[in-house]
Amino acid sequence: MKYTEPLFWVIVPYLVLLTLAGGLVWRYRYDKFGWTTRSSQLYESRLLRVASPLFHYGLLFVIAGHVIGLFVPASWTAAIGLSDHAYHLLARIFGGVAGLCVLIGLILLIYRRRRTGPVFRATTGNDKVMYAVLAVAILAGLAATLSGAEYRDSVSPWFRSVFVLRPDAEVMADAPLLFKIHVAAGMVMVALFPFTRLVHALSAPVGYLFRPYLVYRSRV
Repeated sequence: MKYTEPLFWVIVPYLVLLTLAGGLVWRYRYDKFGWTTRSSQLYESRLLRVASPLFHYGLLFVIAGHVIGLFVPASWTAAIGLSDHAYHLLARIFGGVAGLCVLIGLILLIYRRRRTGPVFRATTGNDKVMYAVLAVAILAGLAATLSGAEYRDSVSPWFRSVFVLRPDAEVMADAPLLFKIHVAAGMVMVALFPFTRLVHALSAPVGYLFRPYLVYRSRV
């Protein structure tokens, strides 16, 4: 494993990015009308009204935390007077709350999908794989965050090195196991992204903001 692991952190990220880009192009060209959440709100809305906001709003804060943690070096936060201890304390508090919201929302969404007959029958194999990978990524990330494990000297430098085409597998090899599981599950999720309902995250009704007014006239 010690010989194959460095290759994993060097090669797999680029395979994932190629799969993401190629999958998005394929999906848009050949399944444009399937680029949707396949909403099941008509079948059940009571649980959805609770689960969906918990999952989506929690996920927004989780993504924001990942952006800060992965793209902002420790030297930058130290330069503005934020100590390493204070940074990790804030990360554990806000990251823990956001992660719990996402986890609870996901559990409710899975429960709703399994409990409601029409929703369960509309569940595809891709959906089941997607939920499983999401669960692993969320559980590993939440456990790592609450444990206070260090990642700014391992995962963050590795992540930035991938995008400058100089992947540093050595620093990733020293990362805590929970973060390795979290990152690996995250890469699987990114690779699956174009082929699941998650792709709807890239859709936004931007044209709606600029459409002309609709004029309604009565018949009388």
